[in-house]
Amino acid sequence: MPDTATMTLPELFTDADGRARWRERVLPLAEGSPASRLTALAPSGGSQWRRSPAGFASQFHCTTTPQWLVVLRGRMEIGLQDGSRRVFGPGECFYSNDTLPPGATFDATLHGHCSRALGDEGLETLFVRD
Repeated sequence: MPDTATMTLPELFTDADGRARWRERVLPLAEGSPASRLTALAPSGGSQWRRSPAGFASQFHCTTTPQWLVVLRGRMEIGLQDGSRRVFGPGECFYSNDTLPPGATFDATLHGHCSRALGDEGLETLFVRD
């Protein structure tokens, strides 16, 4: 049975060496009722909807503003500099927090992640900024 006191979701972050990596982000579910546990209400810097066509692929880049990314339609692959890849489908999300380290100049062989739409279907996502 899942832990009812916390929710664990993926976080893409910048490690001390400047490289993007994955870790688990634990969110306390301290509000609501036993039947419907909630996190504390988080402030938001706004939201954006995005539609990308089938075949969409980005170059390596860093997240400019930490944000939650929720896949609404299609499948999205996130690739890291180490060659690892992770796929997210409809209803799945992650916290995108791989910002450029302070004082660093972007290096496409070191920093960030790339993304692409998988399959013949386009990709629809929702971004919710911190």
